[in-house]
Amino acid sequence: MYKICLALLCPFIMVFSCQDNNSTTENSKVEKTQVAKAPVEKIIKAYGFTLNNYNVINDTVSKGDFFGSIMDKHGVTPSEVYEITQSIPDTVFDFKRINVGKPYTILKTKDDSINKPYAFIYEHNKIDYTKVFLGDSIYAEKAKKPVTVKKKTASGVINSSLSLTIDEAGLDYMLTNRLADIYQWTIDFFRIKPGDRFKVIFKEKYINDTIYAGIKSVDAVLFEHEGEPYYAFEYEVDSLTGRTEYFDEKAKTLRRFFLKAPVQYSRISSRYSPRRFHPVQKRWKAHKGTDYAAGRGTPIWSTADGVVIKSSYTRGNGNYVKVKHTNKYTTQYLHMSRRAVKVGQRVKQGEIIGYVGSTGLATGPHVCYRFWVNGRQVDPYKQDLPDAEPMPEAIKPSYFEFITDLKAELDQNFIEDKAQVANSSL
Repeated sequence: MYKICLALLCPFIMVFSCQDNNSTTENSKVEKTQVAKAPVEKIIKAYGFTLNNYNVINDTVSKGDFFGSIMDKHGVTPSEVYEITQSIPDTVFDFKRINVGKPYTILKTKDDSINKPYAFIYEHNKIDYTKVFLGDSIYAEKAKKPVTVKKKTASGVINSSLSLTIDEAGLDYMLTNRLADIYQWTIDFFRIKPGDRFKVIFKEKYINDTIYAGIKSVDAVLFEHEGEPYYAFEYEVDSLTGRTEYFDEKAKTLRRFFLKAPVQYSRISSRYSPRRFHPVQKRWKAHKGTDYAAGRGTPIWSTADGVVIKSSYTRGNGNYVKVKHTNKYTTQYLHMSRRAVKVGQRVKQGEIIGYVGSTGLATGPHVCYRFWVNGRQVDPYKQDLPDAEPMPEAIKPSYFEFITDLKAELDQNFIEDKAQVANSSL
């Protein structure tokens, strides 16, 4: 009888037990819900401020905007704007140089019933900015966003052009200009051929370790052009000014007395020739210059230091400039849209002397570059032109020590790849 009663009671005990457990779990959930903490507000910091403490307005300078009009939108009166601009010198922040497209931020304190700006932050570029404090004390501070520098290595084989190769590799297009600048005295970038290749060691800047902010420096390059290797290493030659120059693996400067071209990397549309069909005059005649096609308004620079001896206009030349460099060398630049120098003015190598146009006998925008040696017009590409000032002997030992690891890094794989290509062609 006892066993029968126990058997009949067990189901009730089990049911009761299960119900009790469920009830406990539900109560536990309620308790957990009740004691759950409110989410912690994420602290946001920028420009040296904790932004959580302010009402933040982010905007961009629009066409027609100026400091006064921006302040007017946020309740700052013209008299207050005048006081602000008079309190801060132009050397710290020039209120007249607020440019269209530049981002700015306005901070307003949350406990301020007047709701006027406490600070105006203007970004000059991705890194540099100025903070203008508009509270009881009016002043401004220049500052920089935290920047980290990362070392990079890249290489490529040219199929059509250097710029396209760099673009296809996902690299900053400015690297093209950097390489063109480095080799502007030694490599004719208008004659680059498919199969030419390069390897470059450079440094990039990143804001807050994540946002790309451009190229900081190009430390070393190996550019192989027509099978010939051209090394370039950046080295400080003046510790007082921090001036650097590029030298090759033998400590020979890459600079020359003359630049290879008078315009930024573009293309040669017509070369020096004793006989060419003139596209305007429709007859055969000598073409004693080299034509560089470039967009209208492209800066034209002097290929060497010198003195301007002509800056004028003729029916054939259009706007043109002629520069005397030494008693031996003279250069001339034709078809400018406008000239930027006057007769008697001394110019430095790379200084802008005019802008590309199509004045005179020209069918399209280009600069015709002419070159004289001892009063005779010649093809500059066939001249053995002098180098610039060489590296001082005293710093050569430290230079060779400096480039040892860089050169080894450039040669690694690059030389091996070349050997593999040579072996496969046997």
